[in-house]
Amino acid sequence: MAANSRMKNTHRPSRADGSRTSGLALPIARKIIELARRDHLPIGAHLPKHQLALAFHVSRSPVRAALECLEARGVVIQRRHRGYFLAADSRKLERVAAALGRHAEDEPYLRIAADRLAGKLPEQFTELELMRHYGVSRAQLHMMLTRMAQEGWLQRKPGYGWKFLPVLTSAEAHGLSYRFRMAIEPAAILEPTFRIDAKGFARARAEQQALVDGRIRELSSAELFSIGSRFHEMIARCSGNPFFHEALLRVNRLRRLIEYRAMGDTERFLQQAREHLRLLDLLEAGERERAAAFLRGHLEVVRAVKSTVLRSGARRRTRPKAEQTGSTAIAMGASHVHF
Repeated sequence: MAANSRMKNTHRPSRADGSRTSGLALPIARKIIELARRDHLPIGAHLPKHQLALAFHVSRSPVRAALECLEARGVVIQRRHRGYFLAADSRKLERVAAALGRHAEDEPYLRIAADRLAGKLPEQFTELELMRHYGVSRAQLHMMLTRMAQEGWLQRKPGYGWKFLPVLTSAEAHGLSYRFRMAIEPAAILEPTFRIDAKGFARARAEQQALVDGRIRELSSAELFSIGSRFHEMIARCSGNPFFHEALLRVNRLRRLIEYRAMGDTERFLQQAREHLRLLDLLEAGERERAAAFLRGHLEVVRAVKSTVLRSGARRRTRPKAEQTGSTAIAMGASHVHF
């Protein structure tokens, strides 16, 4: 692919019913919440798919995707052969609606991340090219580019345009990054200069406990990655050795995009949050050797699980196009960008 070629606006794959299910799921999920709040629906109220499709002037496919999205967040519950029923009170509906709004803002950001990871974007590009291709406004694009630059996978070129910075793109490289972390993070805990940051520990404990208590279902993959990386970076910073902290910051920047692909099963992140809390307990009890061994085991398990997810995802991406559903194609970054 030539870096100076131009993008064609062919990004949005359509389904046979004419709707873009993946693109409509979040907006319709918010509409369902708005309807429930407006009509003061009680917990247990039935939410028939066909009635929702009629109300929102769409087919049942995007409504089903929206209900599945809400089910994952504990807003609705599915009962076998009976359909979906409301399972959240007004306070939770308000929280999830706010979270879904953030997810909608994340959608073009995650599409760009997926295309970058799949090698479907040139190393260098202009703002106008991205605006046209992803259908975003200049203000939206500016916010996304600023965010990407702050996260360290993009930088402005001298004079004009932008360029991507190197990131990990394969399951093998991702696994090696975890092997490196297994070497340095436990060692950071055993440094003679290690000191607990009381305020940092308190913030981390509150954040991880909130995940265990259910907030995890309201967060996007980008938000989950940020919370997890902040936790591990805080522990490394407590070592008192800046080289451990700087090395982890660099690794986290390189693995950010591929981590979005490795995320999906909320239950796995619940277990990670519980183990983070256990690690804090061990460190606060002064059991640093046990904490270091526990952290190494934690990283090994996470590495193995995510490696399986990434390898299975790679196999799905090699299937013929006709076998891929619209939602799978988008999730795996299988947009068709030509240069």
